[in-house]
Amino acid sequence: MLKRILQGMVVGIANIIPGVSGGTMLVSMGLYDQLIESITHLFRDWKKSLRFLLPIFIGAGLALVLFAKLFEYLLAAWPIPTNLCFCGLIIGSLPFIAAKVKHKGFDASMAVCFVLFFGIVVGMALLEGKTGSAQASTTPGLVNALLFFAVGVIAAATMVIPGVSGSMMLMLLGYYEPTLHLISSFISSLLHLDWTGLMAACADLVPMGIGIVVGIFGIARLIEWVMAKWPTQTYWAIIGLIVASPVAILMGTDWSGFSLWILIAGIVTFAAGWFAASRLGGE
Repeated sequence: MLKRILQGMVVGIANIIPGVSGGTMLVSMGLYDQLIESITHLFRDWKKSLRFLLPIFIGAGLALVLFAKLFEYLLAAWPIPTNLCFCGLIIGSLPFIAAKVKHKGFDASMAVCFVLFFGIVVGMALLEGKTGSAQASTTPGLVNALLFFAVGVIAAATMVIPGVSGSMMLMLLGYYEPTLHLISSFISSLLHLDWTGLMAACADLVPMGIGIVVGIFGIARLIEWVMAKWPTQTYWAIIGLIVASPVAILMGTDWSGFSLWILIAGIVTFAAGWFAASRLGGE
């Protein structure tokens, strides 16, 4: 149980950091196939599935609670080095996915998948990926709850694909920083017994949590089927998404504090991210 919780924390930390895939961490730890099987067969053999899934989810939840405030601070205080670190993490994870299509050839269907997903990510950035941040604070309660539910479904669906980062998808949708802020507010309100703040945070976190559950359990079987039927095309789509992600992230970075020292720090953090991803991404 303790080992599974610790493994879940590794997955949780990976899902906090844009560019690091929780699915990749599951593959690296030899847990991915068992996770998909446990999700898709939950109601067939629920005792066995829950014995595996529950500690993983507990560990991932603990990681979210413990590290969300740290990343909220880094993005606010050091946006350029932090985002360059994310870019290094993303690019450093690319060889792991590229190995999936090595010696598999390349045809028109694979090219279409690559270009389509590359275009979707860059297009989202051009259309103001941070729209979600504004919506999160200005839309009516019910609409906002539905938006957080939908974002939870999308993020969860990406979490179970090796090489695709759920937090990166949150960043592209404009909900990464708002989500970190909500988790941070929830923790602060809980520690200070601020029931008003707690309820305000839960108004958005609960719909997102429900969306994550729906996304993981409802879409896992579909992803399993797609990856089994068109594995090479699927991985080329993933590569397109990964290659486009640093472009989209840098387009949304606040460059107002740019200086030579910030650039040097960014190069260091980029290299650190690349190294970390290359070490964590291997099987």
